[in-house]
Amino acid sequence: QVQPVESGGGLVQAGGSLRLSCVASRSILSVFVGFDWAWYRQAPGKQRELVARRSSGGGTNYADSVKGRFTISRDNAKKTVYLYMNNLKSEDTAVYYCNAKQTTLGEFWGQGTQVTVSS
Repeated sequence: QVQPVESGGGLVQAGGSLRLSCVASRSILSVFVGFDWAWYRQAPGKQRELVARRSSGGGTNYADSVKGRFTISRDNAKKTVYLYMNNLKSEDTAVYYCNAKQTTLGEFWGQGTQVTVSS
């Protein structure tokens, strides 16, 4: 039903910004809007952690470490979920994964995109 495809990662200096995109390339709009969408990240040697989530109803929540710096948003017309990352820190370096979850239809993961923040 959905196949998340991430893009937008790269190398950035500390204090810089990036925008990650997650396109639900195989989804129809009615399915896309019915999912909860989230961004997770996994740094080397660490467990995957939730960064930001946007529910199908529009509610959002963020990891404490990114509050005030990251913003998750959704563009229905483009069937795309974004993660705006500002004031990046070296500890934000990780592979970032897009996640789509819906109670009946299941859970889907993207392949990940690398974000590297140089200090």
